[in-house]
Amino acid sequence: MITASLKNFRITPRKIRVVADMIRGKNVILAGQILIHADKKAKGPLNDLLSSAIANAKHNFNIDPENLIVKEIRVDQGVVLKRHRPVSRGSAHPIKKRTSHVSIMLASVAENKKVVKSEAKVAIKSVKKPK
Repeated sequence: MITASLKNFRITPRKIRVVADMIRGKNVILAGQILIHADKKAKGPLNDLLSSAIANAKHNFNIDPENLIVKEIRVDQGVVLKRHRPVSRGSAHPIKKRTSHVSIMLASVAENKKVVKSEAKVAIKSVKKPK
C-alpha cells in the first residue's frame, strides 16, 4: 500500500469529504483529472496529496501510475481552533475554526483484484456455515 497524508489542513472535514468522495475508488489518472476540473476549494490540496502519493509509488516501489487506484481516502477531524466574536451587551459568541487530517492510500490494480477475491471467498464461507 502506498500512502500519503496531510495534517491540520485549515478547511473543515465536511467540505473536504465532498471532494474526497468524488475520487474514491477511481484510477489515479482519472482522479487527477476530476480534481483539476472540480469546482471546490479543497481540490488543490487534495491534488497535491494525490501527486505526493503517486511520487511515493514511483520512487519507493517503482510502480507505474497507470496501474494505481485510490483504494482509500480518509478525512478526519483535526484540531479545532476556538475564537470568540464580540456581540451586544458585552457577551461573546464562539467561533470554531475546524481543521482536517487527510490520508490517502493507493493500491495497484492487480493487488486490489486479489484482495477483493479473497474477501469474497471469506464472505461466501461465512454465509454457508450451518448454525
